[in-house]
Amino acid sequence: MATFRLRKLSLVTDEIHHDGGADAATPRARAAVLAVVSNPFAGRYEPDLQPAMEDLKPLALMMGERLIAALGGAAGIDAYGKGALVGLNGELEHGALWHAPGGYGMRALLGETRAIVPSAKKVGAAGTTLDLPLAHVNAAYVRSHFDTLTVMVPDGPKPDEIVFALCMARGPRIHSRMGGLEAHQIKGEDGLR
Repeated sequence: MATFRLRKLSLVTDEIHHDGGADAATPRARAAVLAVVSNPFAGRYEPDLQPAMEDLKPLALMMGERLIAALGGAAGIDAYGKGALVGLNGELEHGALWHAPGGYGMRALLGETRAIVPSAKKVGAAGTTLDLPLAHVNAAYVRSHFDTLTVMVPDGPKPDEIVFALCMARGPRIHSRMGGLEAHQIKGEDGLR
């Protein structure tokens, strides 16, 4: 069993009223939660990392609950994404540990979601920014929901830490007008359209 000791939890909220045009009838809400944890694999090569994904499931659920609460509840949340920033004594694959727990944690809390949870990961020093991708929860081709939320932790990750992040949003980009599949056209058959 791998131990990912939680040092710090940060919550970022964002409310967008306009993007240069008229004020939106309903502001777009975005939020991210970031957990700074110890990296039990820092400084050494571990050939079998996959069992550690199971150890991260409780963290993912707790983070997802905090994120949903910050957005005022699950109703209307229609975009999500995740990411990881690994400290300099770790490797990119340590961030990949977040794929299953982070994605399935949010999906379990949101209920019926069909689209893959987009993800970003990189290795960096404390204060490095991470662009968390956002996409529609039921159809990956809904252009109006393609977005990123840039986050950072000023004092993390330290070299032997990882920052795991989840993000969610309510509504399309303000003034979205790029065409393509619209949210009301989703068939929900394959997670793509």
